[in-house]
Amino acid sequence: MNRAEQFNPDDNAPGTVNAVRRFTVLTVNTHKGFTALNRRFILPELREAVRSVSADVVFLQEVHGTHEHHPQRYSNWPTMPQYEFLADTLWPQFAYGRNAVYPAGDHGNALLSKFQIIRHDNLDVSISGHENRGILHCVLRLPVDGPEVHAICIHLGLRETHRNEQLKLLTQRLAELPSDAPVIVAGDFNDWRQRADAMLKPCGLREVFAELHGKPARSFPARLPALRLDRIYVRNLKASRPQVLAARPWSHLSDHAPLSVEIEL
Repeated sequence: MNRAEQFNPDDNAPGTVNAVRRFTVLTVNTHKGFTALNRRFILPELREAVRSVSADVVFLQEVHGTHEHHPQRYSNWPTMPQYEFLADTLWPQFAYGRNAVYPAGDHGNALLSKFQIIRHDNLDVSISGHENRGILHCVLRLPVDGPEVHAICIHLGLRETHRNEQLKLLTQRLAELPSDAPVIVAGDFNDWRQRADAMLKPCGLREVFAELHGKPARSFPARLPALRLDRIYVRNLKASRPQVLAARPWSHLSDHAPLSVEIEL
């Protein structure tokens, strides 16, 4: 298991808290804060775009925790981890799952939440000798004695044999959860052959675009999406208004188009 990090705000902060029955989810492959082909560092612009969606829970893939050299190369490189920079003041709770570690730094998956993250862990699903991958599993508690929602951020491997093994590990984790627990699984599945749905259907997961439109969304490459790589699955939840954010500025902020959906308990 890789190390994960979490920030907990003051739970006694003043203000009226209402029960939540509906909220918005966004999933974004941040491409480590660079445009496609790494031509330009655009994390500040990406943060403004993410803020504009007003999502309650944000699933992030390919986000830097640290990097030793980039702060010297880019004057606008943040002084904090990228996930904390993206969280800003809108998402007081965040968790990070460090997957890839190298001499200059590390990157992985992260989750930003307006709801309390009561626990989290990062499941190492790396295939020995190949790219490092992880599944960040967070448990959210919705306000006013709301239910616990399992939010699982995922970034699968590039090889189909690897993805199959990683999906099997995901199904094992899902089997450990209560059958009536609300679950959201979102991220970059790299599943261009569209094999994940069949593996996850026995677990009760429904892909929100496939359920409403017949197929998962086209999300890659961002400027002219053709491949259906990114997904949002739910269990024991209702989904509505799924959207692919492929227009400007999104088409120039990453190599993947983000996906969003409204979730109802």
